[in-house]
Amino acid sequence: MAKLYEKVAEQISDLVSKGVYNYGERVPSVRHLSRELEVSTTTVVEAYRLLEDQGVLEARPKSGHFVSTHQPDVAQPRTKCPNPETPVPVSIAELLIKVMEDHQRTDLICLGGADAAPDLIPAKRIQKAVNVALSETRSLTHYDAPLGCFELRLAAAKMAVAAGCHFSPDEILLTNGCQEALTLCLRAVCQVGDVVAIESPTFYGQLQAIEMLGLRVLEIPSDPVEGMSLDALLLALDQMPVRAVVATPSHNNPTGSCMSAEHRRELVEIVTQAGIPLIEDDVYGDLGYGSRRIPAARSFDREGNVLYCNSLSKTLAPGYRLGWTAAGRYHQEVQKLKTLTNLASPSVLALGLSYYLQGNSYERCLRTQRREYARRTRAMREAVLTHFPQGTRVSDPRGGYVLWVELPRRIDALALYPQAREAGIVYAPGPMFSAGKRYKHCLRLNAATWSHQERQAVETLGALFRAHG
Repeated sequence: MAKLYEKVAEQISDLVSKGVYNYGERVPSVRHLSRELEVSTTTVVEAYRLLEDQGVLEARPKSGHFVSTHQPDVAQPRTKCPNPETPVPVSIAELLIKVMEDHQRTDLICLGGADAAPDLIPAKRIQKAVNVALSETRSLTHYDAPLGCFELRLAAAKMAVAAGCHFSPDEILLTNGCQEALTLCLRAVCQVGDVVAIESPTFYGQLQAIEMLGLRVLEIPSDPVEGMSLDALLLALDQMPVRAVVATPSHNNPTGSCMSAEHRRELVEIVTQAGIPLIEDDVYGDLGYGSRRIPAARSFDREGNVLYCNSLSKTLAPGYRLGWTAAGRYHQEVQKLKTLTNLASPSVLALGLSYYLQGNSYERCLRTQRREYARRTRAMREAVLTHFPQGTRVSDPRGGYVLWVELPRRIDALALYPQAREAGIVYAPGPMFSAGKRYKHCLRLNAATWSHQERQAVETLGALFRAHG
């Protein structure tokens, strides 16, 4: 027969699983819950200790108990690419273009993008700030220097402090989104034919940049919790002429994986000892569900060996295409390449966003986004597990708003994509996220927007997959 504290623990765990308490959210204090349930404080303390042992809650000194940002889950995907074998050229452009074209159609329900939710973007406040910038003659009549708008670089330097990074504005270079930042960094450290180690699966934008530059990819196995396998990376560096590593330690797209601080430190040590650069994509870093941001990999770098890339596209202004890089000891080369490519980034939009970022508006916006994305992602995940075929596994991210879905291997999500499109729904097939076009039984879904329409679309997709399973 279950003891009283076990029953209390079960009640709290049930509330967490139903989303009443979200990731990183504080649960009732021991005294409050004791009064609410009419049990002793000792019983509540024992219940909370049990939930800590189960990984459901975490205790924070002088703050109380919070829902853990890492929930153990047997329904996590198990997909892994093989250990590194041979570098391959990238060729995903045709598939990518087709899927991206479909996601621009207004007559389709688009579940596969990685776009922020329009209702969570403070559009009016941003537009007001941009209007102020438009009224200033200098922003319209002058090109910015290659580094870009000083005010936005200063704002980016201040934001980076939360990630454990301490940049001066002059160490930061503005770019046209994080995609250009990644591309410039790859150009700065690689030549045609070089081998780049990446997570697998990985964001197709990284694959696009690598394909455009004529580089070869070495896919390193990763899992949806901890990210890139450091053992596999060490093996690759020992056996192959890897020229650079590209990684997204915080809330990887598409798996949602989030490296622990210890693994980030070890990753930096590995590349430093190997004498090769690490290009860090931190575009989802601000969207962790917990109250504490894990330090960026760059924060552990003492040699200028980590090229840090970020943007505001996932939180504030996707259409503005404003990003930046702090490229460490490669700063001068990246600046030269930026100058030769397009001189500088748009000054009016950059100045406008810098005005918005003054004060604490951005932090308030992030608090809302984190809470809502945690709720919406959990809701979509539960819907997928309910309606998709038995045996489906879904990532359980601790930040961001994308889900990586692993169907039973007999179901080909890529082959079924045209049928889903005919039903009015599009998603991102798994092969888009692999240079070797792996993961045909997988797909990425976007949970940023979650309404009755998206719920019905998930049910429709589930029926389609079940019919072919």
